[in-house]
Amino acid sequence: MSNADFSSLPLKPALLQSIASLAYSQMTAIQQHSLPAMLAGKDVIAKAKTGSGKTVAFALALLSVIDVNDYRTQALVLCPTRELAEQVSKEIRTLARFIPNIKLLTLCGGTPIAAQLTSLEQAPQIIVGTAGRIVDHINRDSVALAAVKVVVLDEADRMLDMGFEDDIRKIIKHTPKSRQTLLFSATYPDAIKAMSASIQDAPVEITIETTGEYQHIEQHFVEVAHSDKAQAVMKLLMHYRPESTVIFCNTKADCSEVCQLLESKGFDVLALHGDLEQRDREQVLLRFANKSCPVLVATDVAARGLDIKDLTAVINFELAHDPEIHVHRIGRTGRAGNQGLAFNLCAPREAPRVVAIETFQKIRADWLSLNALAVPVVASLKAQMVTLAIDGGRKDKLRPTDILGALTGEGGLLGADVGKIDIFDTRAFVAVNKAVAPKALKRLQAGQIKGKRFRVSKLV
Repeated sequence: MSNADFSSLPLKPALLQSIASLAYSQMTAIQQHSLPAMLAGKDVIAKAKTGSGKTVAFALALLSVIDVNDYRTQALVLCPTRELAEQVSKEIRTLARFIPNIKLLTLCGGTPIAAQLTSLEQAPQIIVGTAGRIVDHINRDSVALAAVKVVVLDEADRMLDMGFEDDIRKIIKHTPKSRQTLLFSATYPDAIKAMSASIQDAPVEITIETTGEYQHIEQHFVEVAHSDKAQAVMKLLMHYRPESTVIFCNTKADCSEVCQLLESKGFDVLALHGDLEQRDREQVLLRFANKSCPVLVATDVAARGLDIKDLTAVINFELAHDPEIHVHRIGRTGRAGNQGLAFNLCAPREAPRVVAIETFQKIRADWLSLNALAVPVVASLKAQMVTLAIDGGRKDKLRPTDILGALTGEGGLLGADVGKIDIFDTRAFVAVNKAVAPKALKRLQAGQIKGKRFRVSKLV
């Protein structure tokens, strides 16, 4: 039996059953190195990027200590954003599917607190949420954390970047000193080391080396004046025509410039930056993830937590100041054995950053000439799918199969016309092929889902 096999771990039969049903045959590197320590009850500080399998790792660890007969909150997961909290909650629920009587509650800002207060009348065994909203509940005495056995800080570096350090420390003070604390971070700045020293007890440190992880990424550097970068982005997109692309910018101003140029040339493109309202931000991420938009222009902080399994390309409009952030950016493509593209636009003043990346990645920069690229007659990229929003969700007992059935049954669509389905507490979203979107919208508006009529609209 391989030590990379989940069955080599002391996991509950119900968890092994879930793993088998999900066809997780072998552990990822972060799972293999962190799970033995976490299952032994030790504190862990792990350096792990998005897409490494860290969520499954800490989900298995916390589900292993939950007592289903104890109706108190026993595990707390803190996330930097609402959408990441939703992703984490979904993963934990999936892994807990064969464990009866587990209650999980997601507590984030941007949703009415009154509904959360009602849900908290019976304490959930697991809480996943954002620091600000958890503090709101602590101040209202609506959450009790005295029985917490495990605290997880997911993307801890980003939470500190967003100014949540004081909130995190306040939350930690309301948990027992005997708790297990698991800290996951994409980077190891001094602030993370200081926090670990103050809230963890002799943590096991785990770093998964990134060298050699990018053999599936074809990476090119392009020398171009800063003033010509937006045009260079357009030329790269027109030549390579990637199905899904994230363009990383260092500033909101650059985000807006690139987005406006591409829009003016007929591209379907969305922008993601810190000034967006939470609801708008979630909808942008959702539309990009379900292929309702092929190009996303984003800042680093805004894009953390973005988990797109088959991202075709990454374009760095400006090189990151830190080579560690650079590899985090390009590592979003070329996953799960798929080939990925990474293009790095470099003004002459960015030359020292190129050298830093070469040293960090142990590579020689491959320089690409824009003049050598052929530009096709069809010069824009359009979305394959359209997202429909349904004003009903988990609280209405809606499941993906109900929506799929409404579209492919009386709705008359083919299964191949229906894409990703996302269900939240009070809303659901379904991606449908653009060619049949008007028909799908009309059928859902006129018909019923699971015997009920819901308001349905096109997300724009």
